[in-house]
Amino acid sequence: MEPSPLELPVDAVRRIATELNCDPTDERVALRLDEEDKLKRFKDCFYIPKMRDLPSIDLSLVNEDDNAIYFLGNSLGLQPKMVKTYLEEELDKWAKIGAYGHEVGKRPWIIGDESIVSLMKDIVGAHEKEIALMNALTVNLHLLLLSFFKPTPKRHKILLEAKAFPSDHYAIESQIQLHGLDVEKSMRMIKPREGEETLRMEDILEVIEKEGDSIAVVLFSGLHFYTGQLFNIPAITQAGHAKGCFVGFDLAHAVGNVELHLHDWDVDFACWCSYKYLNSGAGGLAELQLIPGVNGFRISNPPILLVCSLHASLEIFQQATMTALRRKSILLTGYLEYLLKHYHGGNDTENKRPVVNIITPSRAEERGCQLTLTFSISKKGVFKELEKRGVVCDKREPEGIRVAPVPLYNSFHDVYKFIRLLTAILDSTERN
Repeated sequence: MEPSPLELPVDAVRRIATELNCDPTDERVALRLDEEDKLKRFKDCFYIPKMRDLPSIDLSLVNEDDNAIYFLGNSLGLQPKMVKTYLEEELDKWAKIGAYGHEVGKRPWIIGDESIVSLMKDIVGAHEKEIALMNALTVNLHLLLLSFFKPTPKRHKILLEAKAFPSDHYAIESQIQLHGLDVEKSMRMIKPREGEETLRMEDILEVIEKEGDSIAVVLFSGLHFYTGQLFNIPAITQAGHAKGCFVGFDLAHAVGNVELHLHDWDVDFACWCSYKYLNSGAGGLAELQLIPGVNGFRISNPPILLVCSLHASLEIFQQATMTALRRKSILLTGYLEYLLKHYHGGNDTENKRPVVNIITPSRAEERGCQLTLTFSISKKGVFKELEKRGVVCDKREPEGIRVAPVPLYNSFHDVYKFIRLLTAILDSTERN
């Protein structure tokens, strides 16, 4: 009973509820969705944190042997179980043969990145020769801007979204100052309309059309870290090229989360990290893509231990495929959205019931797996109570709590349990 590609998540939930003769909010719906999930086996490829090991847990509220509800893959993905095996392989090789490890084995250290770059190409939709695995994201962003940002008296601006990820903002400021330019004049930021949280596509395209002759580089996030908004990468790229601009993207929150086709979209350059949805561990290798000539940026002897952790995750992606993961993600996050709106949507402030607002766009093509929630009460108290009950998510200023059910290792029952816990917390707040 697989939903058709055109079936909306809410329709799938209601259809299953009808088949089970129960309410769409019934636990049986979540269990049926998990039963029919063709990707459920991949959860066993990861270590899921236990309640007893979480630093903020209140063990009186949970079963210490249960798995945590880990909704923070948008910040740090979970550890693939094969990471330790691959690390031990390289440490063992180093112990046994020393410098010969540079040239032998399945991951020769000098070209260790080449052993896994083929696993990355389908995730980002680029050719192998267009991808380099190296450095950290902001380092790569600086390298790319050094190549693409060549300001002239007429064309000197970098266009980005307002409130981009802070390190992107700082990197762009630095590059502008490096060329002796005024940040106030050369850093063009697009803000949402008054009273709105996300950018309208027509506003982005209008700025490019009107100001494109003065813009040297358009540099956007693929997916905004705070709001969870997925930008229309091909449309932005096409509009920028039509005005003679270079167009690049920071894909930190998009890679491994949504389907990408960077080569076909003719994106000039892109960079991303690997420790979020790509599960390579804190400080994992970053990547960059540009057409053509990315190998000129490569360094020899990439850190082989970081290659190992990324290798373990990319093999899982190769088996699961981004198409299947994205399809599950749309249903998984859609189910979360449905339950949130059912229990906590609307405007019940007159009845003193806390309200949850979703600032992430509702259309699947405008978001990934993350939903950013705001509350009619203080988010700090809600977040603290979620932590005490083993929900791993995060809070972001000014008002958001980000929750990101990841299709590789999260289940529909995880979503159901999260909603039950959130509802209990908000009901308790209402009574108090």
